[in-house]
Amino acid sequence: MYVCICNAITDKQIRQAADAGVRDLWQLQAELGVASNCGACKEQATAILRQNRQQVTWIEPEIYRPSAA
Repeated sequence: MYVCICNAITDKQIRQAADAGVRDLWQLQAELGVASNCGACKEQATAILRQNRQQVTWIEPEIYRPSAA
């Protein structure tokens, strides 16, 4: 779905940017140009970033423990 009509930016592109480390609207504007013209997409783009942050789950790294052989 197109989020930013002015720059033809989709929700998929915003999610990909978030997966690559973009965390706020300022970074998203610099990366994709979202909300840099009319600004009507600002709230939707921010909501997508917020959703993506909530979906990220932390997996505890496994600690190597040598066997006592």
